[in-house]
Amino acid sequence: MASMAAVLNKTPFLSQPLTKPPTSDLPIATAVSFPSKPRRRGVVRAGLISPDGGKLVELIVDEPRRREKKHEATELPRVELTAIDMQWMHVLSEGWASPLGGFMRESEFLQTLHFNSLRLDDGSVVNMSVPIVLAIDDEQKASIGESKRVALVGSDGSPVAILTDIEIYKHPKEERIARTWGTTAPGLPYVEEAITNAGNWLIGGDLEVLEPVKYNDGLDRFRLSPAELRKELERRGADAVFAFQLRNPVHNGHALLMTDTRRRLLEMGYKNPILLLHPLGGYTKADDVPLSWRMKQHEKVLEDGVLDPETTVVSIFPSPMHYAGPTEVQWHAKARINAGANFYIVGRDPAGMGHPVEKRDLYDADHGKKVLSMAPGLERLNILPFKVAAYDKTQGKMAFFDPSRPQDFLFISGTKMRTLAKNKENPPDGFMCPGGWQVLVDYYDSLTPAGNGRLPEVIPA
Repeated sequence: MASMAAVLNKTPFLSQPLTKPPTSDLPIATAVSFPSKPRRRGVVRAGLISPDGGKLVELIVDEPRRREKKHEATELPRVELTAIDMQWMHVLSEGWASPLGGFMRESEFLQTLHFNSLRLDDGSVVNMSVPIVLAIDDEQKASIGESKRVALVGSDGSPVAILTDIEIYKHPKEERIARTWGTTAPGLPYVEEAITNAGNWLIGGDLEVLEPVKYNDGLDRFRLSPAELRKELERRGADAVFAFQLRNPVHNGHALLMTDTRRRLLEMGYKNPILLLHPLGGYTKADDVPLSWRMKQHEKVLEDGVLDPETTVVSIFPSPMHYAGPTEVQWHAKARINAGANFYIVGRDPAGMGHPVEKRDLYDADHGKKVLSMAPGLERLNILPFKVAAYDKTQGKMAFFDPSRPQDFLFISGTKMRTLAKNKENPPDGFMCPGGWQVLVDYYDSLTPAGNGRLPEVIPA
């Protein structure tokens, strides 16, 4: 296999194009799990699934008009964006939330909150399960007055977008929290970060983003937009795209699941299924491994051949994380449709977390995959439930769990994995590639105070 350095020098985590594009008709897969045999052949076009609403929404102002728009923004009332607001603006600008054209107005907010979907003008329904809204306070509302346009500005005061044909409406925080998370218990990470102290008003409208969003953190080259991902997937001749989201390091159980998924798609008759490994890149809670370290770990997984760079695209999904379980996993799946995925792998307790007060999981571990299989607006997406993988002591590697011999399997939880890495202890051979494990050890080592009591500098990816 070509060295990872050679791949990175060209396009990070993207392999060279495969030489033979698909030419034959393919079977249509409609079940929520793989059938034992391919279904009856249906004639489908060898191409990517169409975006929600039929057209990918892109809200970035064309280059020739940017100077003019930036000048316009200086004359408008201003709303300063938080870091999470900027991430949502990024999501909207590239079309991850297509066909949404900006921060939600009240009708869109209410449909999302009560129906987890939006009804389009033609009567069709697309999934939308989490509100993408912008909060303002009383002072900001007063400063906007009767204006129908506002400038959105970054933390340095520079305009980054214009919101037009605006609508301001009340921010029902308690109802929003209750309907999104199913609880109003204190301690929900996203709520405390982005909602509790937010303004009592929401402002929606059509969004014009003045230039592509960049973070200048060394990772921008991995942040491929839906349009860029579609171009790459078409370049490779993908006839099926299966997406896998994670916010944790990749261990060999994950890799087993992904490689087995590709094998099954080939058995179903697809010729060139491509994996979209799509780590979440927006806000995450404090005890999650930071994005830069996760990307370093993913790089090692490809370098060590655990996943094949020729059939894998690794890119960053810019959305913030809610930890809202079955409600949020619909958003994760819907966004991948807009990037071209027609298969979505869902695991145990997707987007879940422990209850913030009680010692139990906040959501039923099986509800995420059940909800996805019947969610309105996701009918075009094939949902692939996780197979349970664990460490098989008889084989010395990760394998699919065999309930007939449970004594042979070792389940290594995320908590156990983190504890081992913090203590610089090695997991069983075959749990994670050595290079990837070393990245995890280095991350936790970086959190240990230096001799002067100060934390070491964060090492960029």
